[in-house]
Order: sequence, then C-alpha cells, then structure tokens
Amino acid sequence: MSDNPLLTPWSTPFGLPPFAEIRAEHFREAFETAMREARAEIDAIAAQAEPPSFDNTVAALERSGKALTRVARTFFNLTGADTNPQLQDIEREIAPKLARHSSETLLNGALFRRIAALWDAREGLGLDAEQARVLERYHLMFQRAGAGLDDAGKARMAEISQRLATLGTQFSQNVLKDEAEYRLVLETEADRAGLPDFLLAAAAAAARERGLDGKHVITLSRSSIEPFLQFSTNRALREEAFRAWASRGETGGETDNRAIVAETIALRAEKARLLGYETYAHYKLDDAMAKTPDAVRDLLVKVWDPAVTRAAAERDRLADMARSEGENAPIASWDWRHYAEKVRRRDHDLDEAELKPYLQLDRMIDAAFDTAHRLFGLSFKELNGLPVYHPDVRVFEVSDRAGRHVGLFLGDYYARPSKRSGAWMSAFRAQEKLDGDIAPIIVNVMNFARGADGEATLLTFDDASTLFHEFGHALHGLLSDVTYPVISGTSVARDFVELPSQLYEHWLSQPAVLSRFAVHYRTGEPMPKALLDKLLAAENFNQGFATVEYAACALVDLEMHLLTETEGLDVSAFERETLERIGMPGEIIMRHRVPHFAHAFAGEGYSAGYYSYMWSEVMDADAFGAFEEAGDIFDPETAERLHRHIYSAGGRPDPEEAYKAFRGRAPTIDALLEKRGLKVA
Repeated sequence: MSDNPLLTPWSTPFGLPPFAEIRAEHFREAFETAMREARAEIDAIAAQAEPPSFDNTVAALERSGKALTRVARTFFNLTGADTNPQLQDIEREIAPKLARHSSETLLNGALFRRIAALWDAREGLGLDAEQARVLERYHLMFQRAGAGLDDAGKARMAEISQRLATLGTQFSQNVLKDEAEYRLVLETEADRAGLPDFLLAAAAAAARERGLDGKHVITLSRSSIEPFLQFSTNRALREEAFRAWASRGETGGETDNRAIVAETIALRAEKARLLGYETYAHYKLDDAMAKTPDAVRDLLVKVWDPAVTRAAAERDRLADMARSEGENAPIASWDWRHYAEKVRRRDHDLDEAELKPYLQLDRMIDAAFDTAHRLFGLSFKELNGLPVYHPDVRVFEVSDRAGRHVGLFLGDYYARPSKRSGAWMSAFRAQEKLDGDIAPIIVNVMNFARGADGEATLLTFDDASTLFHEFGHALHGLLSDVTYPVISGTSVARDFVELPSQLYEHWLSQPAVLSRFAVHYRTGEPMPKALLDKLLAAENFNQGFATVEYAACALVDLEMHLLTETEGLDVSAFERETLERIGMPGEIIMRHRVPHFAHAFAGEGYSAGYYSYMWSEVMDADAFGAFEEAGDIFDPETAERLHRHIYSAGGRPDPEEAYKAFRGRAPTIDALLEKRGLKVA
C-alpha cells in the first residue's frame, strides 16, 4: 500500500482532499500510477470479446480513470489557486503526458469501433434520454479527436495535442509570473494623491504580503489596478501602471507569449484541417450553439456598431470633464476610468468611494446565498476545521429544502501572488449517480483586494457582480442532477455555460436584494434609498466602453482562429490591424490583449469562443424577463422551471431545447441591447 495520500482512500470529511498531507512531490508518482491504472482499464474495455453494449463500453468508460480524475482535479485546482515553483515544474512536465494519455484513449481504433457500432445501432438499444445523450457525446468526442483518421493522421493529432498542452501551460505561467512580479510602490504623498481610504488600506495589505510593511503597493490584480486607475490623480503613475497591465505577456523577455500564441494558432489550424474543417473556428463552433463563424460575427457586429457610437459620445464627455479641470491632452487609455468616475459622479451624483462601504464581501456572500435559498431552497452552513488548501478558503455545507446534503461549496476570495488572476468556478468532485449518489465539491476563486487588518473587505459593484456570476456557475455544479459524469454540471456547450452565471448576476441589482444586504460596514445602516436609486439609474453608465473592450476581444479571437495562412504570424501586428479594420476607438484597448488572453490561449476552453459571454447574455437578458413577467423575481413556478431545465440538467438536454423548455420560446437580441442601453429607439 502506497503512503502517497493521493493514492490512498480519503477518510476526510465529505471526501475533501487531505490537503495537509499532500506535498508537491506526491503528484508525480500519483499521476504516473493513476494514468497507468486508467490505461489498463481503458485497454480492457477496448479489448473485451463481448459485443459492445452501452454498459460494457460507454458506462465502463465513465467508470474508468477515477483515481486519475481525483488526482488531476486536486492538482489543477492548486496550480490555479495556490501554486509554487515545484507545482509549476510538475505542471509543465505533466501537461503533455496527460495530453498523450487522452490521445491514446480517443485515438484507440478498437475502442472507437465499439462506440461507432453502438452509435449506428442506437435506435434499437432501448436507451433512455440521458443515455442517448451520453452516447452522442462520446461518439462526437472521439470523432472530434481524430479517431476516424488514418494512422499518420492520428499520430500527428497526438503530437499536436501534446504540444498544445505544453504551450497552454507555459502561456498561463508566463502571465502569472508577469502579474506576480509587478508592484507599483507608492512612496510619496504625490504617488498616493486622490486614492480613497479603502484603496490605501488594500494597497497597504498588498505591501505587507510582499514584505513591505508600512508601504503601499498596487498590483496587477484587477481589484487593485482598476480602482487605482479610477482614483489616482497622478497621471504619470496611471500611465505607468496601465502600460504594465496592458503589456503582460508582451515584455520581450522570457515571459513573452507572442511566439507561443503564433505556434498555437498554427497548430490549431493544422488540427482543424486534419479533421476536415476549413478553419479552427469552424471546427470549434461546430460543437457549439452558434454553429458557424458567420453566426458569431453577425451577433458581435449587431452589438459592435451601437457600442462604438455610444463609446464615442462617452469619450467626448470625458474630454469635456478633463478640459474643465485644465487637462487639454486627448483622453488616453489610462485616463478613461479616471474621468469616467468623475463624469459618473457629476451626472449621476454617484461616487465609487461613497458606494463601496455598503458592499462588504461577507454581506455580498450572504446575498448570493440568500438568493439561492429563495430561488432553489438551498441553505449554507459554514464549517470550520475542515481540510483546505489555503487558510483563506472558507467551506460551506449546502443542503436542500428537506435538509438533505447537496454538496460542499468552497470560497477562496482574496488575491495573492500564488493565484492566477481573474475569477472562476471549478470542482474538486463533480456530481454523478452512476455508482451511488456522489455529491459535488465546488469552489469559487476570486481575486479581491483584502481589507486592512480588522477591517471589512469592500467590493466595487463590478466585484460584487463577479461574485454573483461565479456563484451562478457554482450553483450549476451544485444543483446538477444527472447520472453520468460526462454531462455533469457545467459540462455543456461553451456558449451555453455562461447562461446560469450571467443570469444570476441580475438578482444582485434588484432592490429586494440590495436593500437587505448592502449595509454600511461600520454603522450597519442599509444603503440609503437615494444612493440605491442612483446606483440603479447609473446601471448602463459607460456601457459603450464596457461593450467595446469585450466585443473587441471576441472579434480578434474569432478572426485569429479563422486564419488559414499562419506562417510568420506577427501576433501584435495582427491584433493591431484587426482592431484598425473594425474601427476600434483609440482610447480603448481590448479587455484581454492577445499576449495575456488566457481564455483563448491558456488551454482550448474559450478559444474561438470568447463570444460565448455575449451569446449567453442574449439568453440571460431574455431569461430574467420571465421572472419580471411573473411579477416576482423569486416566483416559485418560474424558479422551478429554471432549476429543472437549466441548473440541474447538466448536459443532458440540447441547450437550445433546454432554453425553450424554460422560457417557452427562443431568445431575442432586443433584451440584450436594452439591458446594455444600446437599443436604438
């Protein structure tokens, strides 16, 4: 019996990983052993003499590799949320090995013949709806991996997969290193000019984490850099910080990602050609709701043109504000947030510094939990003393209306150098019922700037929206009610997966929620109705800017993955030329410039798929209308339909049919344009 905790049964509460016992060096042995066991299981499925059946082939594949899944989920959650040089070394080493392992499975001819035989005979197998969907997903998965290619094609596909895994890992680690190493130390009063108390407290906490007690540090975490750009009156420092933020992955040194992106694009294009697709975008979108690049471009252009017009008007208002303060230079990218905050204060009498004391992290967590309770009957009980991978992590047991255990929810909210930027949901264990009722263990990871010692952590409204967004993903994992792992929770089409998360954001901005949970962190007084009204009235403020910075990313992502000629690709030039062609305003940059565009290049998740947020937003804007039409944002009947057809269904239904089952019809883009304030009268 191995003494490696990753390879022994876990006796921890709820089946949490025994984090205190796991050391980085355990992962190499665990991966090698678990891959070897999984390979033996899969080869036995492929080689069995019995004719293929759903149970001895598809269900058997679903049961295989459980140790490998457990090790991989633990490892990659750590490398995202609390990494170190040892884990990063192992990540670089293991990524191509895992890709090879996957290729050996998905390119196994004997295994594919069994699945293809089942697919051909599917009408006579007596499968229920869920089994039929699982068989469909497996057949498509093998086809899209290249199982139908000749031996030379399969060998090349395996090589491409391994190389892409290596490149994606290096891309992610390079961005993390650029972010972790940057610090803007505010030494003087002039350096700190204009910064409100909450930002100074967060900057002091960031300095302490970096061994700079008594100093103030601005980091490249979005919750640090964006408020700095909003409030700092030191234009030179705003420019310095902004340029560092914008140039992550493009510094010219060892962390420069441009060559990685160019090679990634070339390999993806080759992969698509091998599989018979015109471009990688055609390949990727073929298994999405959008289906075609033309459908994606059509959506983005419908939003782009009114957004650019709106952004131009916004820019003019910012320039007027700057001139009124004696600043006659044209508005630059590092000025936009600064003057936008001033214009919002003037036009809406709304000041982020006035608003933020009412948006405590703990109360926003409570708001997200209470909304889930009122919609779906869930309760959340915090548990102390359980194994966690970092002291900041909080653990909650989730129960249903009858008090039955649903799963565990882990919240990891604070920024730190060992954590990659952004916010995300992941799972240490996914829900399934194949061999017993397996409850999910779901984690939300954020990067909020921690408050000063003894003080509450205060959020911007965007931060609070992010918390609700990721909690929507968490609910998609927690409420999953399917039998088979391959369709569990968020295992749905990429342009459908953002519907549960973006829809959940709507409840944050409802007076029924804010009036209860937006309370002052010192006095406990609720947000004054006048301030709440101003917040809601300003909901569409700066939406031209927000839409342009997002849609530019989606368009560049799409166009780059439509390339058929990739030889000598100059990534920066392609980005610049594409933005010029679509009419990108000079004062705005992409929300994620290509050299640090992790959605697209730190793995294949959102590659040619960053449009997914907006595709889902068409649905979420329309979906919330079902509650508004019912006259109650917690209407029980509407919530029950939402639970049954969206949050609990996983990948069992076709996403388009799932939406129609909830809403009664297909969505229209009008609700999206109205939500963003872009609808032309």
